[in-house]
Amino acid sequence: MSATQLLNPKAESRRRGEALRVNISAGEGLQDVLKSNLGPSGTIKMLVDGAGAIKLTKDGAVLLKEMQIQNPTAVMIARAATAQDDICGDGTTSVVLMVGELLKQADRYISEGLHPRIVTDGYEIAKTETLKFLDTFKITRDVDRELLLSVARTSLSTKINPALAESLTASIVDAVLAINRPNEKPDLHMIEIMKMQHRTAADTQLIRGLALDHGARHPDMPKRVENAYILTLNVSLEYEKSEINSGFYYSSAEQRDKLVASERRFVDEKLRKIVELKNEVCGSDPKKFFVVINQKGIDPLSLDVLVKNGILALRRAKRRNMERLQLVCGGQAQNSVEDLDPSVLGWAGLVYEQTLGEEKYTFVEEVKDPKSVTLLIKGPNQHTITQVSDAVRDGLRSVYNTIVDNCVIPGAGSFQLAAANHLSSDAFRKTLKGKTKYGVAAFADALLVIPKQLAANSGHDIQESLAKLQDEFADSEGQPVGLDLKTGEPMDPVQEGVFDSYRVLRNCIASSQGIASNLLLCDELLKARQMGRQGAPGGGGEE
Repeated sequence: MSATQLLNPKAESRRRGEALRVNISAGEGLQDVLKSNLGPSGTIKMLVDGAGAIKLTKDGAVLLKEMQIQNPTAVMIARAATAQDDICGDGTTSVVLMVGELLKQADRYISEGLHPRIVTDGYEIAKTETLKFLDTFKITRDVDRELLLSVARTSLSTKINPALAESLTASIVDAVLAINRPNEKPDLHMIEIMKMQHRTAADTQLIRGLALDHGARHPDMPKRVENAYILTLNVSLEYEKSEINSGFYYSSAEQRDKLVASERRFVDEKLRKIVELKNEVCGSDPKKFFVVINQKGIDPLSLDVLVKNGILALRRAKRRNMERLQLVCGGQAQNSVEDLDPSVLGWAGLVYEQTLGEEKYTFVEEVKDPKSVTLLIKGPNQHTITQVSDAVRDGLRSVYNTIVDNCVIPGAGSFQLAAANHLSSDAFRKTLKGKTKYGVAAFADALLVIPKQLAANSGHDIQESLAKLQDEFADSEGQPVGLDLKTGEPMDPVQEGVFDSYRVLRNCIASSQGIASNLLLCDELLKARQMGRQGAPGGGGEE
């Protein structure tokens, strides 16, 4: 402490107050930016980068990651809120609103002389009690398709327009159910997201198979085959140059022909074994077909041989597609043609090629038991495709959370209303001693920011809607009461199928309380050195 601080304690107190004011203002400022995005009726923000590219979104995670934020406190809140999205897949906007409201409510008491430590102690008690109440408020039921449809619809409707959300809901739920295995957590990486600039976003579809972003390279190959055996190869079917510098000399046309024939002999032998396997499994049955998908090249002469034998062949397939192909169709990828037998083959009911402009796509569908599926996102422009992709990612996570948690929370602000009522109840307030009850009261008031903002974004009177909700909840004997965004009247979220994710709410409450408490206890802003490079433990300084 400097001599000036010792001689003038008022200056220190003033600086502490200024630091606190900066933090509270930053939290409220970030809240003001994002609060209009909350819920299905939320508005959209436009992001413009330095190059003039424009992005329209109402996804809080996308906004916080791509906005230029200067205030260090606001940067910290944004990073903590986006961490919520990384962990749970949703709830970013709710975290920002809760942090801003907790700071705003604390400011009321601090301005009247209450120490920030007492407020944060009350916040800690309220957070613990709210999480306990969350466990009693959740609805545990068998997770079936209808419940997952309600969960996905609730999540998607907060990101995109209702009509588009309705059309995407079934595809997202069916995609997760297709890869879900009993007694195992779904692996969302088994859902391939493929984007195609074509038609409209409503044409986004689930493919119970694989979509390859290239087609056959021979004009005479079949464009559509059914009952197809799939051979997955990583074998070169083209003449390859030697890896060292070498030369061949011949003195006549006959010698040249012999040289060419000897070069082709190795490739022709590989093709002969592939054709033999095709004849073994397909025989002379015209309803059976054979498809070769190769990770390496196939030269024109080899393509001619395959065409003559009625084989559809794709060359230079991407490695990630080759790995998924085995999960979709079955079979085993082969690095050699020496030991080919029918057991290494996969199967698909339909393989067809589709041309869009100058691009060719090959679809592998109607497989028996796919362990991987493809969500084909379509849109007329890149902006629409990006917006739908962000919404699909959140929708997939919401379905995943429900399956893993095996429970849901009634939505439409019903939990926040019930939790605030619980914290304000006489039974709980009797357990509080001293001034921490003010912090608990501030936390209860802050929870109401969610139903208030839902009402405001839907164009309803905030105080009137909140009063109706509280009256209805008091008469409902503890049953969930949410806000009907269309009418502004109370409604039963369970009956309407409006559900939130348990883990999203749990993390939202815990993280928002932690961020707000740390900011309230921060009494000074200091300029630091480059913390990541100089003076870091074990860092050793700059090289």
